[in-house]
Amino acid sequence: MLALSRHQNPDCEHLIADMRSLRLERQFDAVFVHDAVMYITTEEDLQAVAETAFVHTRPGGAALFAPDCVKETFVEKSELLVGDADGRSLRCVEWFWDPDPNDSTFTTDYVFALREDGRTTVHHDQHIEGLFSRDTWLRILSSVGFSPESVDCALEDLGSEVFLCRRL
Repeated sequence: MLALSRHQNPDCEHLIADMRSLRLERQFDAVFVHDAVMYITTEEDLQAVAETAFVHTRPGGAALFAPDCVKETFVEKSELLVGDADGRSLRCVEWFWDPDPNDSTFTTDYVFALREDGRTTVHHDQHIEGLFSRDTWLRILSSVGFSPESVDCALEDLGSEVFLCRRL
């Protein structure tokens, strides 16, 4: 993925790092924490991500956290992803479900059916993702120094709710 990104975005700096501990020793007007934050499954780790964003946001700047969902908006669902190109085909069922509504995670199962050269193979992958309440997000973002607010979002590539955080 890194090589592909370097090819598609040659003018961008590329780093391998952990969003919980990265320290670039510089600040930006804006910091964007997209859906990779869904792999944060504990409040302690979410706190570390918020601290990382805060130390990289200039006073007067803003950070945008865009989780796929919060506990209040999570619903079990499944989606079919389809792709066909160059004699190959993909069918993927993406299934979001919560085996324990009392914890801070949910499960996403992926079932891939791949067809190439007249042969179909099936693969399964499972991801455990973080699921925090709106109040937890706001509490943690405030605790690191941000002035956060929950904002309804109508952009297709973002969750239905994002957290806009100002650093005063």
